Amino acid sequence: MALAASGPSERGGGDNLLLATFLEKRENLVLFLAARLRSMATAEDLIQDLYLKVAAMEPGADVRAPAALLYRMAANLMVDHVRSAQRASRRDAQWRLETRVTLGSLDVVSEPAADDALVARQRVRLLAEAVAELPPQMGRAFRLHKLEGRSQAETAEAMGVSRKMIEQHISAAVRRLAERLRT
Repeated sequence: MALAASGPSERGGGDNLLLATFLEKRENLVLFLAARLRSMATAEDLIQDLYLKVAAMEPGADVRAPAALLYRMAANLMVDHVRSAQRASRRDAQWRLETRVTLGSLDVVSEPAADDALVARQRVRLLAEAVAELPPQMGRAFRLHKLEGRSQAETAEAMGVSRKMIEQHISAAVRRLAERLRT
């Protein structure tokens, strides 16, 4: 690891006892934190923070029990990390409470689940392809009536055909689309 490359002899002529002890006890400190946090990745992150703190300290500082000091510093970093995570969790929970919509005692979600949204997008794409494949008059009648929301009378007037013809076009289009989407 890169930490060993900057050993005590390279940082102030070997008089940084705390840094030398850190390099010697590093693995034990990682295991100490990992056992309490149940996360090796978080323990490694905290050990990196500990290294930065130790490396920034004055070399030659009078430290009577460097190992005990390192374990105390590691424990303090762990407590800070846990408190920070708890604050973030409370903040996120409070935000969810403030922004949620309820109907009676049930939460109403304003957006669909990700997998439902994906399925819906795929169905819309398939429907758009199926509508594009309809015969021209049938497709136009379907788009005007079902997609643009015009009445059958308005659709018939826009296309210059009878209302009965629009009914036939729309019912045939619905049958074809339903058949196409089933496969």
